[in-house]
Amino acid sequence: MKIEQIYTGCLAQGAYYIQSGKEVAIVDPLREVQPYITKAAANGATIKYIFETHFHADFVSGHIDLAKATGATIVYGPLAAPAFAAHIATDNEVFKLGNATIRVLHTPGHTMESTCYLLADEEGRETALFSGDTLFIGDVGRPDLAQKAAHMTQEELAATLFDSLRNKIMPLADHIIVYPAHGAGSACGKNMAKETSDTLGHQKQYNYALRSDMTKEEFIKEVTEGLTPPPAYFPQNVKMNKEGYENIAQVLKQGTQPLSVEAFEAAANETGALMLDTRAPEVFAQGFIPNSVNIGIDGSFAPWVGALVSDIHQPILIIAEQGREEEVVTRLARVGYDSSIGYLKGGIEAWKQAGKELDEIESISAAGLAVLLQKDPALPIADVRRESEYVSEHIIGAENMPLDYINDQVAKLDKNKTWYVHCAGGYRSMIFNSILRARGFDKLINVEGGLKAVKETGLVPMSAYITPTTML
Repeated sequence: MKIEQIYTGCLAQGAYYIQSGKEVAIVDPLREVQPYITKAAANGATIKYIFETHFHADFVSGHIDLAKATGATIVYGPLAAPAFAAHIATDNEVFKLGNATIRVLHTPGHTMESTCYLLADEEGRETALFSGDTLFIGDVGRPDLAQKAAHMTQEELAATLFDSLRNKIMPLADHIIVYPAHGAGSACGKNMAKETSDTLGHQKQYNYALRSDMTKEEFIKEVTEGLTPPPAYFPQNVKMNKEGYENIAQVLKQGTQPLSVEAFEAAANETGALMLDTRAPEVFAQGFIPNSVNIGIDGSFAPWVGALVSDIHQPILIIAEQGREEEVVTRLARVGYDSSIGYLKGGIEAWKQAGKELDEIESISAAGLAVLLQKDPALPIADVRRESEYVSEHIIGAENMPLDYINDQVAKLDKNKTWYVHCAGGYRSMIFNSILRARGFDKLINVEGGLKAVKETGLVPMSAYITPTTML
């Protein structure tokens, strides 16, 4: 028997390849499905089942395209009502995969259709639990992402999740390996560990949500405390996963159309498309197309697009490092942004050679900021990290303006005042600067290297540590 976790760091998402004999099951596949098909073919096997743990909110699953390409059966747990052909399993239903078996454990709470899948090997020994968003390493799924669909409050969902964990998960053997759908960095939980798998026994010891002495009331309070609003694109991803979506090949074909400088400029003017520059922040700062927005491909690219681009159907024009255009379109499609309409052929170099205007973001080194702060401790500083990061430690006098809620920050910024903008390492501050630059703020200065670099100077006083009041 073979189990392979296929982990995608930028989404903090785990898909799974399970093979017994010549039969394969895929759990929670990503949207680009060819790698699963290729892997099965290389192993001389066929994909028999596609197990979905729930209707995902943070990414578009590849279940529909994979089923069309392979003839595999899509399986959901009880209460799921997809708009396409699928097998809706009953609780404790068993599926045979080669000489292994996979048992359905209906575990509502994160969503009402949420389901775990328990794998028993060829000898009948229960070995692995594919827990979806029901149980993470160090955490459990947010019980608020499907309130409207479930017609339940987050407290009612949390109570349901408590029962699922106690009745279905905790009685299982300690040696079973837990394989969740997400790890640290996902918005589907609050405090996930960096590890992407663990024994259930270890989780019973160290996961706060599995404490044996915890009451249901305590669980509800701890699980729901400090929840921030989910990203705006989540409902759209649920809708796509439940109702269907365009084939990924068509999305890639449309998005990877090379556009000359003239065609790119015309498309921007005629469609009102977002010009998305995916180069590294420090490269973007040195020269970019006016009014373009920087979200670097080498960071948490897709989640930040989802958090900041409110219209999932917004036409997008891509500016990328040459050779990475298809990667950009693919990663946009993973979170449902299917409206890329092409990329700038030749990149920024082509734009320069055509004699077109470039804009710049002024930057300052951490040491340079330290010198200015010594002269003027009241220097206007915008800290765009999350509230929990800011509360933990920040430059004394800095104002917290989280990038997640950038539209709320506009009213706080005086366009006539020079602001020094930083995040933890420089990725988010450039996103913040580029968005506001496109809105007419031209006195924002980016702090290179973020708070990490500022602290390393040893010259800037920091606030004392305070226990965070909000967990994000």
